[in-house]
Amino acid sequence: MKNFAKIYVIAIFFIILGFLGANILLNTLRNGSGGKPYRVEANRIAIEIEKNGLKELDLSKYTYITKVTEYRKEDASFFESSRDCLFRQIGSTLYRFDYIYIPKAGQKNIVIMVNGLLILVSIFILTVLAYLHRKIIKPFHVLSNVPYELSKGNLTLPVKEQKSHYFGKFIWGIDMLRENIELQKQHELNLQREKKTLVLSISHDIKTPLSAIKLYSRALSMGLYADKDKQAQIAENINAKADEIESFVSQIIKASNEDFLNLEVTSGEFYLSGLVDKITSYYREKLQLNKINFFVGDYSNCLLKGDLDRGTEVVQNIIENAIKYGDGHKIELAFSEEDGCSLLCVKNSGCSLPETELPHIFESFWRGSNSGNCKGSGLGLYICRQLMLKMGGEIYAEIQNGYMCITVVFQKASGSDIY
Repeated sequence: MKNFAKIYVIAIFFIILGFLGANILLNTLRNGSGGKPYRVEANRIAIEIEKNGLKELDLSKYTYITKVTEYRKEDASFFESSRDCLFRQIGSTLYRFDYIYIPKAGQKNIVIMVNGLLILVSIFILTVLAYLHRKIIKPFHVLSNVPYELSKGNLTLPVKEQKSHYFGKFIWGIDMLRENIELQKQHELNLQREKKTLVLSISHDIKTPLSAIKLYSRALSMGLYADKDKQAQIAENINAKADEIESFVSQIIKASNEDFLNLEVTSGEFYLSGLVDKITSYYREKLQLNKINFFVGDYSNCLLKGDLDRGTEVVQNIIENAIKYGDGHKIELAFSEEDGCSLLCVKNSGCSLPETELPHIFESFWRGSNSGNCKGSGLGLYICRQLMLKMGGEIYAEIQNGYMCITVVFQKASGSDIY
């Protein structure tokens, strides 16, 4: 804001400087020799007097000079300045030239027009600066504090809507981001609370079969049951209690893996071309800058089931993996159709993943031996699979002739037109 105020002051300074400069220039041009025609006539008359004398002078042919007087000592009014006049030395005699000069109306009009134009330009510049300050600088100054508040965890402060067309979508996006972060935080807190309650409950439930197993084991070790049938029955009881504990452990594992990412999908329909356009509009330029050849195969446009934003997220995750783990030579999007489904395959050259590890790439927190020093969480492809399953689709991976091929399967919408 302070920097913009400085710009405003500098603009006003240069406007004032422009006014002064223009008026000084106009005044100089108006008062210069070219703007005083009576001086020209005085020069002509001086030459004529020098040749023919004052008596032969005819002033009727001159426009501005009205009277020429020769200096005499007894003439006290010779140097009176009540009238416009100028003095010239011709030979050894001093002459006074009386003249009448009224500037042309056109010259005054030029001055007025130039100043008027400067005023209009100044008003326009100041208006534009004021508009920029009100509609862009000031609203953005208010918004600039929002990311800082979000970084501190202040999620309760809503973003005030502005009527400005410049920040409408940006403000809406920031507010949606704030709400999503707040909901995510609340969901995570609830999930952690539920998991802790579940773990405590199951831990308590495990104690009962565990105590029974310990009791049966001690009885067997002490030889309290000599009958083989009774021993077999005790062994079956131990096995049953172990199965009960295993069931509790399975519940804990399931609770740990279930919905820890809160992946929400909106059921709907979208065109394949919409998905491809969103992907190519971003990655053509990015891959070109990275000097990676990017090819998009031919496809038949059709209506698909699912969530366009989530579908885009899936393909983006796959392409990001292709950039990270490929050899940087080629990435290709290939399309095919099969049993009422549309298949989109992302291929990248330079696959270094062993085929034995291929079945594990969609597991959570799993990273391949080819990850090296590349940063990652091991969740990208796991998220892709969960999203595709929620959209009624599928995702699978293959290695073909040194190419990593990850295929996303979308269901076609009923009555989908292909063109």
